[in-house]
Amino acid sequence: MTTSISVRLPPDLADQLDRIAKETERSKSFVIQKALEAYMEEYADLQIAWVRHHDLTDPLVTGTELRESLGL
Repeated sequence: MTTSISVRLPPDLADQLDRIAKETERSKSFVIQKALEAYMEEYADLQIAWVRHHDLTDPLVTGTELRESLGL
């Protein structure tokens, strides 16, 4: 089951959406859904990183240490 929502977009963003939908031969709803899914995945990753960054029990590894551990 899907839910219908309505959004207001600035004209330039609406034009970009129209162009992408036409170029990909997909509906605007499909493009918006995929963009929202990608945003939510990135947001979840950001939240995890923020929590780990503020967790004093989680050791930090420097870039140098990481490269050395990978043999680079």
